[in-house]
Amino acid sequence: MKNTQENITLPTFLVNLVVGDDEHTISLPNWLQEYNQGLILYFYPKDNTQGCSVQAVDFSQLKQAFADKGYQVIGVSRDGIKSHHNFINKKELSIALVSDSNEMLCQHFDVIKEKMMYGKTHLGIVRSTFVFDSAGQMIASYRNIKAKDHAQTLLDML
Repeated sequence: MKNTQENITLPTFLVNLVVGDDEHTISLPNWLQEYNQGLILYFYPKDNTQGCSVQAVDFSQLKQAFADKGYQVIGVSRDGIKSHHNFINKKELSIALVSDSNEMLCQHFDVIKEKMMYGKTHLGIVRSTFVFDSAGQMIASYRNIKAKDHAQTLLDML
């Protein structure tokens, strides 16, 4: 569901970014300035699960198409850096991933909600995407989305 009424800003605190075999500690506003492009920040529940793998592979395959439209893509989950490296290598991902094991970024974007699995409730990440222009202004948000075809649908809308 698209919602452009939200007014979420990019946080200035540092996050742990995994790109291929490298790790960096960055602030997202500084990252935006460095690349001078927009940012698609998508939150997903867990590395190496079916839906999350589909979504990450789709974003990776469309990475150049997003860049051509002026956007970089970063995925975010609560998984650790080692898990992200494994996920990137196993699925041959070309996008960057943020390890938000302390949940600061997830809390900032309010994506951790009560979910039901196998008849039991637990707190988990609700699959969500936030689109920022190159100045760091949020231009769109999508919450509770489906993994399949989301990257292509988002690309078509940009």
